[in-house]
Amino acid sequence: MTRPAVLRSRALTSSSITGQLGLFEAGAPNIDERFTTVERITLEHGAWLDVARGWLTGHGQVFDLLVARVAWRSESRVMYDRTVEVPRQYAVLSDGAQIHPVLETMRSALDRRYATSFERLSVALYRDGRDSVAWHGDYVARRMPQALVATVSVGSPRKFLLRPTGGGRSIAISLGWGDLLVMGGSCQRTYQHAIPKIARAAGPRIAIMYRPKWKADEPDAPPTDEQAASNDA
Repeated sequence: MTRPAVLRSRALTSSSITGQLGLFEAGAPNIDERFTTVERITLEHGAWLDVARGWLTGHGQVFDLLVARVAWRSESRVMYDRTVEVPRQYAVLSDGAQIHPVLETMRSALDRRYATSFERLSVALYRDGRDSVAWHGDYVARRMPQALVATVSVGSPRKFLLRPTGGGRSIAISLGWGDLLVMGGSCQRTYQHAIPKIARAAGPRIAIMYRPKWKADEPDAPPTDEQAASNDA
């Protein structure tokens, strides 16, 4: 059972993170539309990752605007007769350009690069090292032969883990500071990914997630709370 609600506890505000944002890259947001730093990681079973370090410059401003303007939501679930809070927040954005034009610029660049239409935009907020997401494949894509999901990470880096579906040796990639990660091929079906909790202090990170509209989606409907919460990277 899940219960979405507007987050009240542990919420970040622009004033509460001013000191942390001072550590982030300043300047006007911009992207590398030529993808000059992208590196392809070829996995098994037709899966692959593209990683572009620092693809979004000026990510601190984007982070600040997302924290201030997004209606962040939290989810609680009943586990073993008690209600627990899902350790992250999320939101589905109908028009990212209203927050900052670079969100639409990123979408257009990804559309051209990967010859698809990244129509769905959602965001996930990891407030500190206690926020996480367990091993999973994205809600719809894990049932598809192939799928594309792109994530731009703004804010402090966090460890992204990837392992074969069902278990196996994992690989770790640190994502933050405007890094781009694209999961493609069979990756959502044949691999699982996670953002683990960490014991040491960690600054906040936001994952900006783009994906196409898939046939398994409800026509002209936004993702459900469960879908939005399970698409985190």
